[in-house]
Amino acid sequence: MTASSAGRTAAPARRERLNPLTSLTAAAATAVITTAAGSWPLSLAVVAACLGLSVAGGTARRVLPAGAAVLVPLGLSLLWLHGLFFPEGRTVLAAWGPARITQEGLEFAGQRILQLAAVVLVLLLFSFSVRVPDLVAALSARGVQGRFAFVLASTLTLLPAIAARAQRIRQAQESRGLVVSGSLVSRARAFRLQAVPLVLSLIEDAGTRAAALEARGLSNTGPRTSYREVADSGLQRAARTVLVLAALAAVVLRVAQAGAGG
Repeated sequence: MTASSAGRTAAPARRERLNPLTSLTAAAATAVITTAAGSWPLSLAVVAACLGLSVAGGTARRVLPAGAAVLVPLGLSLLWLHGLFFPEGRTVLAAWGPARITQEGLEFAGQRILQLAAVVLVLLLFSFSVRVPDLVAALSARGVQGRFAFVLASTLTLLPAIAARAQRIRQAQESRGLVVSGSLVSRARAFRLQAVPLVLSLIEDAGTRAAALEARGLSNTGPRTSYREVADSGLQRAARTVLVLAALAAVVLRVAQAGAGG
C-alpha cells in the first residue's frame, strides 16, 4: 500500500469516528453564530473553512456546484433588492428614476451574500459528509422517534438533491425556449418559471417519502432495536454542549444589542 492510498484510507476512518450528532451540532451552531454575529470577517472565515474542509474531504466537486446553484440566484436577488432600492443609501453611484445604486446598498448586499454563503456552505458540507443511516441511528439512540429521525436526516441531506433538481428544471426550461439572461423583468419571469416546478416536485417528493415511511411502520410507537452502533465519547458530548451554549449566547447577545440599539 502506497503512502497516498494509506492517507486516503486513514481520512475516512477519522471521519467515521466523528459522531453524526457532533457534526450536526457543529454545522447548526456555526450557522446560528454566523447569522447572529453579522460580521463579514467571520462569514469570510467560515466560507474559507468550508472550502478547505470540502477539498480535504473530497466533496468539493459536489459542494461547489450545489452551492453555486443555491447562491447565484439568491445573490442576484439580494444585489437587485439592496443595490438598487436601499433606503439608507447616501452615496449614489448611479440612478435611473426611483432606482439608485448606492455604495451603502452594495456593501450591505455584499455582507448579506457572504453571510448567506457561509450558512449554505456549512449545511452543504454537512449534507455531503454525513451518512444518513448513522445519523438516524444516533438520533434514535438519543430517544428520538424513528420516523422523526428519518425525516430529519433526510431533510438535512436534501440540499444537494434540491440543487441538482433545480439545475435539471432549468435545463428543461431552456430547451423549451426559456431565456434566462436579459433584463431584470425577464430574469424574474425565468426565476418564477423555475421555482414553481421545483416547489411542486419537492411537495410530491415529500408525499412519496411520507407514504414510504408509513408503509415501513416508522410511525409506530414502542421500543426499537438498532443494528447499527455509532461511536460516541465524553469529549464529543462535551463539545456538543459547548457548541449549543455558544450558539445560545450568540443569539442572546444579538437580541440584547438589538434591544439596546432600539
